[in-house]
Amino acid sequence: MNKFSIAAAAGLALSLAACGSADDASTEAEADTVEVPANDALEGVSEDAVADPAATAVEDATAEAEAAAAEQTASAEAAGDAAADVAAQVEAAAAAEDETQ
Repeated sequence: MNKFSIAAAAGLALSLAACGSADDASTEAEADTVEVPANDALEGVSEDAVADPAATAVEDATAEAEAAAAEQTASAEAAGDAAADVAAQVEAAAAAEDETQ
């Protein structure tokens, strides 16, 4: 009886294994993977590059910030030069006053 149950189980396993087989060789050659839906999704896509508005906005903001920083630097340098001129005038006036006394 034990041999009969082993033979029956083996026969059942072999018959179930045969259920999923395909006799047509072209069935296995088809690419039924994620590539097929991906290729279908990309059919209407053009190869041309498109500028990203968010990236160009960042570049524009960076250029504006750099221009503003350069303007502030120039303004600060001009103020420093003016302060140096005033200090030189004060020193000259102080030296002239010392000479007159």
